[in-house]
Amino acid sequence: MRDLLRRDGVRALVRRIDAATPRDRDRAVDALRAFAILGVVCGHWLVTALVADSGTLHGASPLRYMPGLAPVSWVFQTLAVFFLVGGQVGAKGYASARARGESYGHWLRVRMLRLFRPVAGVTAVWAVAAGVMLVSGVDAGTVRALGKLVWSPLWFLLVFGVLTAATPLVARLHPLWPLTVVLYVDLFRLGLDGPAALGWINVAAGWLVPYCLGAAWACGGMSDRRTGWVLLAGGTVTTAGLVLFAGYPASMVGVPGSTLSNLDPPSLAVVTFGLAQCGAALLLLGRLRRALARPAVWAVVALLNLSAMTVFLWHQTAMIVVTASALFLYGPLPGLHTAPDTPGWVFARPAWLPVFALVLLVCRAAFGAYERRGGGRSAVVRSHSPARTPESHHA
Repeated sequence: MRDLLRRDGVRALVRRIDAATPRDRDRAVDALRAFAILGVVCGHWLVTALVADSGTLHGASPLRYMPGLAPVSWVFQTLAVFFLVGGQVGAKGYASARARGESYGHWLRVRMLRLFRPVAGVTAVWAVAAGVMLVSGVDAGTVRALGKLVWSPLWFLLVFGVLTAATPLVARLHPLWPLTVVLYVDLFRLGLDGPAALGWINVAAGWLVPYCLGAAWACGGMSDRRTGWVLLAGGTVTTAGLVLFAGYPASMVGVPGSTLSNLDPPSLAVVTFGLAQCGAALLLLGRLRRALARPAVWAVVALLNLSAMTVFLWHQTAMIVVTASALFLYGPLPGLHTAPDTPGWVFARPAWLPVFALVLLVCRAAFGAYERRGGGRSAVVRSHSPARTPESHHA
């Protein structure tokens, strides 16, 4: 009887979410956002390790010891999809706001509040946690390593906030312009031994490329499959050429100890790789829309988007909690505290992902309501409100 009631409750929730979703909502956009979120989370959990060494914890990456694992980064480096979706819904939302007579200042304030409000929670918790650890005698190097894991992904929000503020201008900008900037920056800093600091121009220019593509998508461009194929094929071939013949790393994420990173700052290779990802995303839109017409599939995507910022902000904390707790209770464990330098670590690591996910669900229960705070609509409708994610907001 209890199982029957539980199934009936799930079915009722699925029906309620489906009924509350506007008929004209493009569910495929939410699916792309969910894919990007899961890519970031799983990528960090798989290629980031906290190694126990003489009573301290320090970060390490299996990509440093086993370069052959670089293809893993091709699957889980999904930031270009974040910015593609962000540009699409940002431009569309701004156009809708203008049509309603809403000022740019009001539109931007609402989005910045929704984007950065959840950051306050993780900031407060980790400020207290860092202080407690230092007072209790935890090694300062360990505290720095843990803090870096939590704070380093947040650069994304700053860049996204800047691009969101520039949406009215971006909507008029062709993606080839920022792509050309990235090309010349890399030519000067890498090909002509120019100042390395030039690379930081690419932090804005590099992610502006997929954001511009998203804005063009919102304005009715890139509607044919040919565009998707051009982006996919052109991006793939160019990235392969840069890796094979121009000395760019094969990994699309940063690798500790490497002389050149594709991500810190963004390189031409990671930008062209992002173009290929954007092309693949556009080609999948039709299939995604057909799949998401099924209420149960859509409910999963909608619920993930409901807590997108919570998942993004707290997924590293979940991994840290599991790692530190297990070390305290059981000592060093394979795939969790050991150096990621053997195939044994690679096989053991996936077994820990469900544990990380379980703790992340606890974090979602504790902090998800703060992310969803806001008035005016029902909780179910707000559950797929675009304003709940770092990427942007549907109109």
